[in-house]
Amino acid sequence: MASILDEYEDSLHRSASVQQSRASVGIPHSGYVNARLEKETPIFNKQRIDFAPPEKINSLVVSSNQLCMSLGKDTLLRIDLGKPDEPNQVELGRKDEARVYKMFLDHTGSHLLIALNTSECLYLNRSVQKVRALSRWKGHLIESVGWNKFLGSETNTGPILVGTSQGQIYEAEISVSEGSLFSTNPDQYFRQVYTLEEESGPAPVCCLEIERGIEGKFFIIATTRKRLFQFVGKVPEGTEQQGFSSIFAMHADHLPSFREFPANLGFSEIAFYTPKLRSNPRSFAWMMGNGVLYGTLDYSRPDSILSDERVWVYPSDIDITVNKPISIVLTQFHFLLLLPDRVKAVCTLNGQVVFQDLFLEKFGLLTRMIKDPTVQQIWIHTEKVVFRYHVQRESRDVWKMYMNMNKFDLAKEYCKDRPECLDIVLAKEAEHCFQNKRYLDSAKCYALTQNYFEEIALKFIEAKQEEALMEFLIKKLSNLKPSEKTQTTLLTTWLTELYLNWLGILEGDPSKRNLYLDTREKFRTFLSSPKNKDCLFNNRASIYDLLASHGDTEHMVYFAVIMQDYERVVAHHCQHDEYDEALNVLSRHRDEKLFYKFSPVLIQHIPKKVVDAWISMGSRLDARNLIPALVNYSQSASTQQINEAIRYMEFCVYQLEETQQAIHNYLLSLYALCRQDSLLSYLEQAGTNPNRIHYDLKYALRLCAEHGHHRACVHIYKVMELYEEAVDLALQVDVDLAKSCADLPEDDEELRKKLWLKIARHVVQEEKDVKKAMACLSSCALLKIEDVLPFFPDFVTIDHFKEAICNSLEDYNKHIEELKREMEEATQSAKRIREDIQEMRNKYGSVEPQEKCAACDFPLLNRPFYLFLCGHMFHYDCLLQAVFPNLPAYKQAKLEDLQKKLAATSQPSKSHHRPKDADTISLGKGQQSREQIKADIDDIVAAECVYCGELMIRSIDKPFIDPQKYEEEMQSWL
Repeated sequence: MASILDEYEDSLHRSASVQQSRASVGIPHSGYVNARLEKETPIFNKQRIDFAPPEKINSLVVSSNQLCMSLGKDTLLRIDLGKPDEPNQVELGRKDEARVYKMFLDHTGSHLLIALNTSECLYLNRSVQKVRALSRWKGHLIESVGWNKFLGSETNTGPILVGTSQGQIYEAEISVSEGSLFSTNPDQYFRQVYTLEEESGPAPVCCLEIERGIEGKFFIIATTRKRLFQFVGKVPEGTEQQGFSSIFAMHADHLPSFREFPANLGFSEIAFYTPKLRSNPRSFAWMMGNGVLYGTLDYSRPDSILSDERVWVYPSDIDITVNKPISIVLTQFHFLLLLPDRVKAVCTLNGQVVFQDLFLEKFGLLTRMIKDPTVQQIWIHTEKVVFRYHVQRESRDVWKMYMNMNKFDLAKEYCKDRPECLDIVLAKEAEHCFQNKRYLDSAKCYALTQNYFEEIALKFIEAKQEEALMEFLIKKLSNLKPSEKTQTTLLTTWLTELYLNWLGILEGDPSKRNLYLDTREKFRTFLSSPKNKDCLFNNRASIYDLLASHGDTEHMVYFAVIMQDYERVVAHHCQHDEYDEALNVLSRHRDEKLFYKFSPVLIQHIPKKVVDAWISMGSRLDARNLIPALVNYSQSASTQQINEAIRYMEFCVYQLEETQQAIHNYLLSLYALCRQDSLLSYLEQAGTNPNRIHYDLKYALRLCAEHGHHRACVHIYKVMELYEEAVDLALQVDVDLAKSCADLPEDDEELRKKLWLKIARHVVQEEKDVKKAMACLSSCALLKIEDVLPFFPDFVTIDHFKEAICNSLEDYNKHIEELKREMEEATQSAKRIREDIQEMRNKYGSVEPQEKCAACDFPLLNRPFYLFLCGHMFHYDCLLQAVFPNLPAYKQAKLEDLQKKLAATSQPSKSHHRPKDADTISLGKGQQSREQIKADIDDIVAAECVYCGELMIRSIDKPFIDPQKYEEEMQSWL
């Protein structure tokens, strides 16, 4: 096997050179072709809105698809972007020189705040046409508004925060009653809660944002021109409607945490990115004098939610004194800066400018950029034109950036739907891990790529990283399809060889014992994997050869068990004298064929356990197949060991109720060998009916005779009905046993007498016991004293059997009297019979003229007829027609023959009654008389009444209609 792997490694080197030559002519290393069939649209797709404002645009806000813009001095235009053809124009109704300074629209698009340059503020609800002044807000130039996204509704803003140009932060609430709209002031309250300062004193509050974290914690972000403040605090549950005063009160004595930068734009702006509606922002970007501070928001932090902060410094083409940035918006992976004549998009992952859009001078200077957070659209306007940007597939190239940053997990996350890109990321990650000597991680990644298998394998081989190579092969194997059988076989075999090599190295090093155990467990998991089962089974011969070449008998047995090759496992245990283990395998898997094969070996060493295992298998084992093992074992074993064989045979006979002759014969032979009592008990339990005996009688007789078991032989003779042989043998053992045999032929008195004579002769001639001989006479009624007398010697006196002779004479007298009585009874019986015969001859019956035939219902006296004792009367021909079909074939033939003979006679018929004794006219020599023929016909036809005799009983199961005439009969009824 090692030579095969060496050849394979050589082929890998040759294949790698071929792959390099392919790569040199431009063949890609992956299985994907990356071709773009059509021009890809840009991420930020600009669209000019077909709108010509009648006056210059002062301000524009948009939220929840609701767009509001201030035109000229006194006009407000509202557009529902879902219905752009139905704009709504509202007049502010201002007669003075007030101009719109800024506008603020909440997240629902329902509440619009209009800040005027005269330090006044107006309010307009989406559901009304009239603008209302907020009297409590007068005297404050509004710079920012922090909307309440948690309690706000279409008619009520909930507690909100308002920032002014003087650095004050006010808390306010605006509510619109549904009854008489604006019947009361919409501003419910307006109270100061905090003042923001910089080193020179109060500074304008440029931006405000309210966010809620976990466990009721609120985060308030407020920015000035150079500083970013964070207010953190909890609002007790149920008191959210009371506002945020408690949070600001916590910082009354000390400044909250803030970030400060030295440069100053004169203002600042912060933007947030929210991935889903009604969720918390995930990242931020703050545009200030030195650049853009951006990062993520971590709501689990105690004091500051700003995390992963980075600063993007303005490049040389942005001069904050000439063309300073105006606005900023944030998307998932970019922030966009609005400059007076262009838009720049910067990737937040690498800080690179990825998009720049220059606007023509005819449109005028860019005024403001804002994003609708609900639909992720970006709006830009000048005084004359409105533009909209659509963000399309922003994450399309993010995977490249993460890959170049070695953030491979994120890179894979953003290209999981693009397999060609995922393959590139995996290859780059694998190479990165390989360069950093993280070979196992590299192998896992390489296995998922489409790179050439040979090239990667050689890479690990040259680096002498067998463990990483194994990991690569395992992952590659798990990714193969079921149809790739050749590749599966190659990898499986190679992995087996690598595992065995690695285990051999680790086993010899005691310091790496834990690593050895871990590797062994992995190898066993590999061998027992369901996915590899078919391949390992089909190539098990090769795997066995590999295991044998390494001398790894432990895993050879383990593999054999997995392959269910239990024969090999049991043979291994037997070869190493591990008989208990071998029997455990047999008992656990209960394979009958393995029991038959290995029982001869096992029973020689652990007979009791083997028999216990046989018994536990029950009827699944055929005991006939185990007899050879028992025979070999019993021939070389002691009586105690033979008992185990008897135990199993008794289990088969008495528990399993086996009827096989071989089993019973073998049990008989064991009984005859060492258990005479059990032998006779078994024979008696088997009974005396030859048809119900399962052993071979002749074999049993020979076996018992060889071992001198005479009583058993006598029993077998009795079963074979060889009573003479039984009595002869029984007389050698016990006279009483012979007597029990002599009475067995109950139906053959001659034989019984003969057997008893044998017993009597034995008693008289062999035992010379006259009293016992006389006892024989009393035991058998067939024996008489005269039968026994010839057996006695001449010198015996009559006194010994005087009583028997007298008893015999009395019996003869009784018999003679009995015969006389029987003769008298016979004479009386004969006399009565003669009288009955004479009476029958004189018996007659009377027939009335109106009587009718019981069959045809015509008058009876018109034709010859029969009269039966039961009272039924039939015409001759009617009775003949009814009786003939039911007669046996031979009687039908005889009747037809008699009718022909009767027709052949010339003597006319006057009556069909029985002939008289005197009428014996002869028709010639050798022929019957006419009257005799008629009498024979009467004996057949009129033997019994057709309605009352057996003929009617025999015909009870016959159908009323002949099946052959059924169709004809059925048609006649239609």
